[in-house]
Amino acid sequence: MSDPPATRSGPGRVLVAVYAVFALAATARATVQIATRFEEAPLAYLLSALAGVVYIVATVGLARGDRASYRVAVASCTVELVGVLLVGGLSVVDPAAFPDDTVWSRFGSGYLYVPLVLPVVGLLWLRHVARIRSSHVTNETS
Repeated sequence: MSDPPATRSGPGRVLVAVYAVFALAATARATVQIATRFEEAPLAYLLSALAGVVYIVATVGLARGDRASYRVAVASCTVELVGVLLVGGLSVVDPAAFPDDTVWSRFGSGYLYVPLVLPVVGLLWLRHVARIRSSHVTNETS
């Protein structure tokens, strides 16, 4: 019997690519902001750096696809979703607290809401892969 699909197969490849782009974009943006204008909006820039790290971890977890990486990907997508909902909500309720945007400000509106949609798609893909793996294991033992 063939191996079950990895998180990086099929649509997972596109997901890994999008995560990699966001990891690069968020990390690069935060690095420049922290290095050149940190005093203007330290909270926003540190949150962007955190988002970049979360995207990097999610990218690696999705790309590797083994059991441990699967758990890391689920955890990082969950942290990302909580982060975008929390920061998005706070940036709408108290915009003065965020004098400059983060990746997650206003639910990722500066990035066409991809930061809001991406963790949901990531978690759905991970769930899909888990179901296929589960049925693959069930079929092998039958």
